[in-house]
Amino acid sequence: MKHIKIQNEKDTRSGFGAGLAELGRKNPNVVALCADLTGSLKMNEFKDENPHRFFQVGIAEANMIGLAAGLTIGGKIPFTGTFAVFSTGRVYDQIRQSVAYSNKNVKICASHAGLTLGEDGATHQILEDIGMMKMLPNMTVICPCDYNQTKAATIAIAEHQGPVYLRFGRPKVPNFTDENQKFVIGKADLINEGKDVTIIATGHLVWKAIEAGRILLEKGINPEIINIHTIKPLDKKAVLDSVRKTKCVVTAEEHMMNGGLGDSIAQLLGAEMPTPIEMVAVNDKFGQSGKGEDLLTKYNINTPDIVKAVEKVIARK
Repeated sequence: MKHIKIQNEKDTRSGFGAGLAELGRKNPNVVALCADLTGSLKMNEFKDENPHRFFQVGIAEANMIGLAAGLTIGGKIPFTGTFAVFSTGRVYDQIRQSVAYSNKNVKICASHAGLTLGEDGATHQILEDIGMMKMLPNMTVICPCDYNQTKAATIAIAEHQGPVYLRFGRPKVPNFTDENQKFVIGKADLINEGKDVTIIATGHLVWKAIEAGRILLEKGINPEIINIHTIKPLDKKAVLDSVRKTKCVVTAEEHMMNGGLGDSIAQLLGAEMPTPIEMVAVNDKFGQSGKGEDLLTKYNINTPDIVKAVEKVIARK
């Protein structure tokens, strides 16, 4: 397994803030809207540098989505910011009708997704958002893995024509991808070449997959690890090419098993290449209050769970 160096630990929401600030300096059509969570979304730098292009809408998320859709008509590129639970669950009707159906160029940017939101508990730990958003026609769904990739993704989606859901999180996580990377929507990243099993991960679980890969190597198992940062459109070729070689696959995500990345991979393989698959994801449960790392363990989506899933799926080959 190739050596992967951790540059530092940073939260992915700060990557979004840095990317948005850079866009503010480069693209005068980029505007930002926030639902009373400017600090939490790390949007202060953009706001301070571009006060005339920043709109604080207050705790009125549905109104924020409507405003964003309207701004696109004048050629603006609106980035909306709030927690993932409010970015999707609270405003699904507005997203469906005013953004996705109308194919408006709105970038829905969602922080504090998944269990690692931690102590805020089940009401805020949305685990269904990827499924909700990927089912909408015209919607692109992106879930980057670290600070650098989130910054690069934020910059890249401004150039993409059409609605985007960008999902990121609260905790500090290892920052290991290239600082100067070119983010390509819909193109998977091959983290490690292997031959025994394909591990496909997204978001915070990419680093957990890398940790699992090191343990597996000590057990004599050589995993191929793929970072699927774009869940829709899915890089089907990357998945099929890998699974054709390894003959089995494990998916890993900080999301509900129903409707998530694993579902997309299973649907692809079922149609193109029936293959043993195991999914590391939350299994039909709501979250609860607790430390993020403890919750990943409690809900069986931590590093050891990926290792167990690999061993199980290899036995099914």
